[in-house]
Amino acid sequence: MKALKFAGAAVLGAAMALAGTSLASAQEFTFKLHHLLGAKAPAQTQMLEPWAKQVEENSGGRVKIEIYPAMSLGGRPPELVQQVRDGVVDLIWTVNGYTPGLFPRTEVFELPTVFKNDPKAANLALYDMFEDDLKEEYKGVEVMFLHVHAGQALHMRDKLVRTPEDVAGTKLRIPTRTGAWVIEALGAAPTAMPVPELPQALSKGVVDGALIPWEIIPPLKIHEQTKYQIEGYDKARLGTTTFQVSMNKARWDGLPDDIKKAFKDASGPDWWAQVGDIWRASDEFGIKMAVDSGNEHITLTEEETAAFDAALEPVVQRWVDEVTSQGIDGAGLVEKARAGIAKHSSM
Repeated sequence: MKALKFAGAAVLGAAMALAGTSLASAQEFTFKLHHLLGAKAPAQTQMLEPWAKQVEENSGGRVKIEIYPAMSLGGRPPELVQQVRDGVVDLIWTVNGYTPGLFPRTEVFELPTVFKNDPKAANLALYDMFEDDLKEEYKGVEVMFLHVHAGQALHMRDKLVRTPEDVAGTKLRIPTRTGAWVIEALGAAPTAMPVPELPQALSKGVVDGALIPWEIIPPLKIHEQTKYQIEGYDKARLGTTTFQVSMNKARWDGLPDDIKKAFKDASGPDWWAQVGDIWRASDEFGIKMAVDSGNEHITLTEEETAAFDAALEPVVQRWVDEVTSQGIDGAGLVEKARAGIAKHSSM
């Protein structure tokens, strides 16, 4: 009897080992996805992980996407685009603005008064414009999806802001050059840094505040370093930031069609829209944490918001003038982006 039990256990063990081997062999394609935030940030838990899981399911288990957060494969956030172009990693999620000048057309969605308050509508407008207007600047990569966050709001250490004049003379952190122009237009001094460096900069007084969405409050505990969170009427923001999830182009070109389809089916317009909803929900969670911790959430009146819009309209013209000098139809892109956002905002 003992011999029979041993034999049965051995057979079961062999079967389990065989199943494990089959599963491993089924994962024919493994990809490393590198990004800048921590493993518990909503960007990973609510966006990157569900997307990776969907790709894996679409592939019938032939694809495995390994996510490496917090620059755990080395380097600094501004190096992510080069890492994926060079094939050091297979996939990245990064801020476009960390590599200024590489994605000038996509910058149109970051501009104040172009982006107002609707990340879902902006993402769908990005999708609509990608093939004809934006794709050419993503050389060396295959874009899986682009997105924005809920928009730049003001986080201030100890100064209440209700007018553009209140911002003058302060030092504010921003990740993008368009954001730097916003700060300059308000008479403040821009300080560029990747967002993981912000808590220390706030605590040491290197900056007086920052332009970032509420979403970043929980993972970086921004509420512990600030007193005021300030946004415009109807969640109006001072522009936004664009992001990309992209694959090394050579790796993409070497994939069979069915594996490419697994990625593309997980990255269609419905997903771009869902990403907008994810970032909006994360934003609401973030501001609730700040308020629950005793911070003041300031919503400007319509008139106060209009004063900021008027002060920042020259930023749009500055961008148009600059990209036009590079042979890009800046005015046309502004018109298209605004129309696309308006179209999807009404849906």
